[in-house]
Amino acid sequence: MLVFRYDKSFDGLLTAVFDAFNRKSFPEMLIGMNDIEPLFATEIFDVMTDDEKSKRVWSGLKKKLMSVSQNMLAYVWLSEEEGSDMLIFRYVKKVFENEQSVEMNFADDDVLGVRNTAKRVNTEKHRMIEFVRFQKAADNLYFAAISPDTNCLALITSHFRSRFADQQWIIFDTKRSYGFHYNLKTISEVTFENDILFKDGRLDEKLMAEDEKIFQNMWKAYYKSLTIKERINPKLQRQHLPQRYRKYLTELQD
Repeated sequence: MLVFRYDKSFDGLLTAVFDAFNRKSFPEMLIGMNDIEPLFATEIFDVMTDDEKSKRVWSGLKKKLMSVSQNMLAYVWLSEEEGSDMLIFRYVKKVFENEQSVEMNFADDDVLGVRNTAKRVNTEKHRMIEFVRFQKAADNLYFAAISPDTNCLALITSHFRSRFADQQWIIFDTKRSYGFHYNLKTISEVTFENDILFKDGRLDEKLMAEDEKIFQNMWKAYYKSLTIKERINPKLQRQHLPQRYRKYLTELQD
């Protein structure tokens, strides 16, 4: 069994595709640099990530695929699901090996797998846009914490840059310990320890603006006033608002 070992980056995966076609030998498994080698591996090939090789593969895909299909590959990568890298590899291999387009051949398990995985990431993306709740800090910087199942943070920043163009903000993924900061001009990646600013997804009260707590209480009161106890349907609520999102919603905090 041929195994390719790479650095678990997207560029590394595209480099692995380039090397496979160059070698005319294709792996049955992809592993990370620190992963345990499989017992039945007959050969381990180390992929050295090369930006030029990855760009050539990506450019080649651009010629063979519609833009929406190419974007789906990026979405599958961001899913972080086990085996997603091998799914992308098999899909890309089929794209380059077939003269006819394969992107609509949903009878193929890999084509269907890419579509369904990308769809799950897209659903998570839209949920994050709906459920982000900003909290105002004393320095007028707005903070929001999220912890999506997929690594979709980069997919929502353009929405908030457009929606809140006149405010500085940070959206932070507590699950992956990184976020993005908008300074009214550009968006840049930031990292810091979660517990420095957030506790259970909420900004530390010592760092809040004086009127933030007031606005939070007003929002909770408004939400409560709209509730009709006789029509509460927990099952339907869980369907539309999964439990894992609720800890970051101001209106649902105790």
